[in-house]
Amino acid sequence: MSRDKVENFMYFKAIHTDVYKAYEEFGRTVHEKGGPVDEKTRWLIKVAVSAVEQYPYALRTHIHNALSAGCTRTEIEHAILLIAPTCGFPKAMEAIMILRDELDGDIDDESTHAR
Repeated sequence: MSRDKVENFMYFKAIHTDVYKAYEEFGRTVHEKGGPVDEKTRWLIKVAVSAVEQYPYALRTHIHNALSAGCTRTEIEHAILLIAPTCGFPKAMEAIMILRDELDGDIDDESTHAR
């Protein structure tokens, strides 16, 4: 995230603390109690939505949250590839570039190879 975005985010959290806390709680509630979808799948959905909407900061955050939830790089990349036919190849390529950037661009990772 650029310095300006970090500073703006920190400003918002500091100045609008109650609003941010409410927003954060809303997101947590929807994520955890919104339905029967398992944790890994929820993060893969968030990766895909962030990729489609081209929200790079959200995509980076969701990639790391997906990894923390036990998703593999292969699963994350597959979620990104699934957007290509419906939402566009360029959006998928942009998201894969961000995935590679976040994971050091390791194209030799066994999990990046198609099965």
